[in-house]
Amino acid sequence: MGYTITEKILRAHSKAKSIKPGDFINARIDFCLGNDITAPIAIDQFERTGTKKVFDRSRIALIPDHFTPAKDMKSANQAKVLYEFSKKHGIEHYYEVGRMGIEHALLPELGLVLPGNLVIGADSHTCTYGALGCFSCGVGSTDLAAAFIRGECWFKVPESIKFVYHGKLKKWVSGKDLILHTIGDIGVDGALYKAMEFSGSAIKNLSMDDRFSICNMAIEAGAKCGIIEPDQTAVRYVKAAIRRNKPRRKSFKLYKSDKDAQYAAIKEYDASKIEPQVSLPHLPSNTKPVNKVKNVHIDQVVIGSCTNGRISDLEIAAKILKGKKVRHGVRLIVIPATQAVYLEAVRQGLARIFVEAGAVFSTPSCGPCLGGHLGILAEGERCIATTNRNFVGRMGHPKSEVYLASPAVAAASAVRGRIAHPKEVM
Repeated sequence: MGYTITEKILRAHSKAKSIKPGDFINARIDFCLGNDITAPIAIDQFERTGTKKVFDRSRIALIPDHFTPAKDMKSANQAKVLYEFSKKHGIEHYYEVGRMGIEHALLPELGLVLPGNLVIGADSHTCTYGALGCFSCGVGSTDLAAAFIRGECWFKVPESIKFVYHGKLKKWVSGKDLILHTIGDIGVDGALYKAMEFSGSAIKNLSMDDRFSICNMAIEAGAKCGIIEPDQTAVRYVKAAIRRNKPRRKSFKLYKSDKDAQYAAIKEYDASKIEPQVSLPHLPSNTKPVNKVKNVHIDQVVIGSCTNGRISDLEIAAKILKGKKVRHGVRLIVIPATQAVYLEAVRQGLARIFVEAGAVFSTPSCGPCLGGHLGILAEGERCIATTNRNFVGRMGHPKSEVYLASPAVAAASAVRGRIAHPKEVM
């Protein structure tokens, strides 16, 4: 019996000669990360053990990206814990404000997560890196503390579900629309503790930015990870990141699923029939085609997050906004995922387009996605966002509403003042 790509990577990082779904294994990790919410807990547990040094100071990243620049004393103290631990242990990949970005955009950009790697992070959207063909998943802060000490973690080998997308995407349809459509189909627990393996001609024709968006939201379907077999698109992305940043680890391995690999299920979609999607409150699975969402007026638009804050996301939004104005009474907040994304937006003239349209820029941050800061909603307000969750109170007041969509739909909605299809304004 063959192995899936997920099973191959887990097996290669463990001492097991063979594995199967349901097995519990210990596996060495290639990289681990924490942020200003989760890492302080891990650091406290690490210090309680009396351990004198981390397993490898070059394989840990600490990124204060949720509440930074610090919004209050508590968030300032959280960030300070990361800095002091990094200084004490010589952590190479600590990224202060001015160097940092949203963790799940920054690490691939810097070439720190690579195909074939096993990566854990104390953040649920660590599954993003599966777009590069690595196994990556979120863990608890105490598991991260153990990884700081031993350089390994325990795993239950997940079953895999294969998602196959056929055909050519319609205009204005993106990776975000594919994953919203899929979650709408299977539900928020439709891939519970499974590996979501994305494949098919539509996936092969996607950019890396779109692939990151898809794998990022695997967790919103309950999955352990999302993963895409690495091809030349992924290899070019990784090699470019290595050339730019010259990380210590430069070698990587490409894994592919065996033809006789076993799947818990195989789901197939005609991607050419999928329309731009909107996820209505209060679940990511509550999806509809945008042209079926009528007369939903909005107060705020957020373009950014670890799901859709990359340069191609800003490019498509700026294309729609160029020469137009944000509707009076609507706030448009643009959050580049990293400093490099922001600089590229400036270089291309995108920043000017956004500002002239009436948008405001934020420093790279998770911002309002988790109700942190930089755009909290008041009672009764509605926001359409390129973020990944729209639970009750996710972005502020429990009686506010969040609608999830692609950058194209978000930008069009900012112009109309209501949820709108991009073709309405182009």
